[in-house]
Amino acid sequence: MSAFFRGMIAAGFGGQGIMVLGQLVAYTAINEGRYVTWIPSYGPEMRGGTANCGVAISDEEIASPVVAEADVTVIMNNPSLERFERSVKPGGLLVYNSDLVLYANPRKDVTLLPVPAHSTAIALGSDKVSNIVVLGAIIEASDLVSKEACIETIKDKLGKRKPQFLPMNLEAFEKGQEIARKLLKK
Repeated sequence: MSAFFRGMIAAGFGGQGIMVLGQLVAYTAINEGRYVTWIPSYGPEMRGGTANCGVAISDEEIASPVVAEADVTVIMNNPSLERFERSVKPGGLLVYNSDLVLYANPRKDVTLLPVPAHSTAIALGSDKVSNIVVLGAIIEASDLVSKEACIETIKDKLGKRKPQFLPMNLEAFEKGQEIARKLLKK
């Protein structure tokens, strides 16, 4: 039996919560007792520029922190689609923000999840939770980390920092899961 190893790449504009998304997955995996690497990469502009991160999760020590082929790739804007579409390995999961990404020629060899993250977040009260909507979709559609552990990480990492936004974050996570369930049934 081979060891558990999963890689995720998340990419979008600075300010879309890409780093927090990656960190939440990484912290959750740590809390599950796995080895983890998280590597951020920012464009020179920071807010509004491109941002991406890679997360590697394994039951064994990780030799290279670089995620060359991802099991899950998250795309939050069109420049990131152009750059990272090929990063998801065949049979993997490509989650994209369908409110902001025009995906004209979608890949046929991956599972696609067009998540209306931006509009869902706005409906919940803040576009700042679009990353948490996407996180819910990822957790529903993949085996990166468990739902229960991820909810505990959200409570710990986001609830302690800004407790007034915890209910909105938890609702955003749940909405993302609902969206993924509906899309996966199609």
